[in-house]
Amino acid sequence: MSDHRKPKRRRTRVDGELSRERILDAATEIAAERGYEGTSIGAVSANCGLPASSIYWHFKDKDDLLGAVIERSFGDWLSAWELPAKGTPLERAEAMAVQIAKALLNSPVFIRLGLMLALERRPEEPRARTMFTGVRAEAHDALSRAIGEVLPQLSDAHVHELVTYAMAGADGLFIAKEIGGDTVDLVRMFQLHARAIVDAASRLVDEEYRS
Repeated sequence: MSDHRKPKRRRTRVDGELSRERILDAATEIAAERGYEGTSIGAVSANCGLPASSIYWHFKDKDDLLGAVIERSFGDWLSAWELPAKGTPLERAEAMAVQIAKALLNSPVFIRLGLMLALERRPEEPRARTMFTGVRAEAHDALSRAIGEVLPQLSDAHVHELVTYAMAGADGLFIAKEIGGDTVDLVRMFQLHARAIVDAASRLVDEEYRS
């Protein structure tokens, strides 16, 4: 009898995973259009064609659902912040900039929703915001390690300044793309940003030598 039950359990698990992906796809689409406040379980239910009870079976509430939307997207974005191993500092920086730009173009909802949540001030912090800020902290650490590897002569304070500047510039360029649409070549803008960062890094190295 147990041999007959295994395929059924396996099918139930597969169906559950497919339902979860349908829900996440729908939530991603709704959040991209309406943001955090405009997203509701009812709207997601109507979009994916599954009853609200199915959504609540997978996610305890809207915040849990949108936290999962961000979690599903952050892998590709986070890996883009890894500095390529080969090339000159400028070549490596430009290659990483292209990686990040493409990741943003492929998963714009992640950064769009995350930035909106990051700018909000609530008495109780949403899980989705906590997820986003945690991923950004991981990206900050990855970039700090990369810069420390390429420019070991920089102090920790200067590395922190450089990474903060790099990530703030990336945010600004994404917003410029959101506003300007097709008039903004995001990949090209990120390449220019990479050159500015390398130039800033060389100036900070000079400061280290003079001090």
